[in-house]
Amino acid sequence: MCVTATVPNLALALEDYCGRLGLKLVSENFVSQADAASWRADKVAGHKQAVLQHQSGAPSFIRLVEQPLPAGFRATSSYGWAAFELSVEDAFSWPDRLKGSGFNIVGPPRHITGLDHLIAMQMVGNGQEMVYLNEVRDDTPTTDLPRAKCPVDAAFICILAAHDRTAALRWYCDNLGLDENETHTIPYSSINRAFGLSDDHMTSLTMVHNKRMPIIEIDGYPGQTIKRPVEVGHLPPGNAIVTLGVADLDQITLAPLTPVRRVAAAPYLGRRTATYLGNEGELLELIDLVT
Repeated sequence: MCVTATVPNLALALEDYCGRLGLKLVSENFVSQADAASWRADKVAGHKQAVLQHQSGAPSFIRLVEQPLPAGFRATSSYGWAAFELSVEDAFSWPDRLKGSGFNIVGPPRHITGLDHLIAMQMVGNGQEMVYLNEVRDDTPTTDLPRAKCPVDAAFICILAAHDRTAALRWYCDNLGLDENETHTIPYSSINRAFGLSDDHMTSLTMVHNKRMPIIEIDGYPGQTIKRPVEVGHLPPGNAIVTLGVADLDQITLAPLTPVRRVAAAPYLGRRTATYLGNEGELLELIDLVT
């Protein structure tokens, strides 16, 4: 898996992701024309970017792309990719460890009602990307959850803000062969805070799995949610792209934004890849794990 966020200042973002979270810098260069075209973001060609990996060496990456932040944009306010969840050690230690960083902690570590198997912390980076630091305490009867093998380990769930949770769920199950798992209804603090809702306002979310492994969480967002303000030729601001591996890219019947191509650099590592537009306008990049 790879998750991509846009940031207004790559150097400052690297101080946070590498200097504070402890990720390794794999590469730092510029977005190629081919990559930009594949994301339908031609104006991002030539922008600075960096690919990072976790100290555990897990096959998971974070890509940061430098791009101006649209005026007034804020996390958790629009449809599309809403957050990336990372598996961490000792969630309760992170507020002190991140003091003075560019991360704004909007949800201190806590147990979530109805989700007793993990401790979740929510923070926003300098690109208004929402990142959850989740400490896994246990599996559930239907789910295997990855325990962190370093202080900040791999991304394991990507959250999609949906105007039609059922339609988004069907899109991922029908087109990618993923499995519908449990639906939870909880008082979702980050959503309630973003929209000025009462603390006890309830949000329904559905987990989408590959067998027992959670991949995507689809949240039903309130009616006040706006369409992601994407400037022409640019990436969606904040949480921009999710990249997933698939067993056989040729079995995907969706139409890619540009033809399938092979890319040598991380996170592709010589494999074939293409990008697709999801049900909520989100960018979903797929990598063929076989070839």
